[in-house]
Amino acid sequence: MYKDGMTQTTKAIAEALGARLVGDGSIEITGVASIESAGPGDLIFVEEEKKMGAAMASRAGAVVAGDFEGRSGAGKTTLIAAHPRLAFARAAAMLGEAGQSIPGVHASAIVEKSAELSEQVEVAAHAVIGERVKIGRGTTVGAGACIGEDVVIGAECQIFPNVTIYPRTRLGDRVVVHAGAVLGSDGFGFVRDPASGKYEKFPQVGTLVIGDDVEIGANATIDRGALDATVIGRGTKLDNLVHVGHNVHIGEDVVVAAQTGFSGSSVAEDGVIIGGQVGIADHVRIETGAILGAQCGVPSKKVIRGKGVVFWGTPARPIREYLKELAVLARLAKKD
Repeated sequence: MYKDGMTQTTKAIAEALGARLVGDGSIEITGVASIESAGPGDLIFVEEEKKMGAAMASRAGAVVAGDFEGRSGAGKTTLIAAHPRLAFARAAAMLGEAGQSIPGVHASAIVEKSAELSEQVEVAAHAVIGERVKIGRGTTVGAGACIGEDVVIGAECQIFPNVTIYPRTRLGDRVVVHAGAVLGSDGFGFVRDPASGKYEKFPQVGTLVIGDDVEIGANATIDRGALDATVIGRGTKLDNLVHVGHNVHIGEDVVVAAQTGFSGSSVAEDGVIIGGQVGIADHVRIETGAILGAQCGVPSKKVIRGKGVVFWGTPARPIREYLKELAVLARLAKKD
């Protein structure tokens, strides 16, 4: 449950969402919850008509439901939206606008004199803000976070506890970085000396640029470029434990599930969807709108092409092809 945010009436929420209100517009909503755990001040949502009975029997103050509810005539106050899950998510954000942070710098935090903190910035206990750092209005920096020199962080960002941001990294506005993430660390670049067999470090002197509205999960790691920049585009969402290697370019509105790894110089274009535990080798290009299923393996320099096409297996290929191959193998196994 989301609690202790800003109280809103059902009428105000419906107007903000562009939803049709059926019932009492004066009910005060203070949070969101599941059908099972909801209380009188909570908003819940229903995507399927078969779940309306449970929603109406719940203790929730109001329900966000699909167009089917307009025909059911149910009694509980209802906000009717074309996309109830999306409307519910927006309502949750609206209810949380008041926030719980208190602007200011904690006494135990270290902020270098050359750092520039805009209005309404919060720096929590034991955080470290390096030389020439710039932090935009309304951003919060959690306890124990370490922000290296010359880092630029935009407005209304949330940097959770124990995040490490290496020098010269740039974050846009409204970026969320969850606990333990490491941004801008050295890439895994080494050159082997054929005479001695030893590995020597290749320069890792590039930067990391993160666009607006990006969310980075807990304990994710994103390397800076070797000589140029690693880039994460606007609106992209990275799950926990995702690794992004040096010189990788990820486009806008890309979604990447947990434990996926991008090797150096790979590219994921706009709108790509990547499942969990996917391995992407170096110099791969995943073109706009392609979908990689969980545990795919994409070999070096391969191009994945097909908007809306689901790829599966190792090496990754369209799922229809993959399933046909599995069927052939199953028939061969039966013959034995």
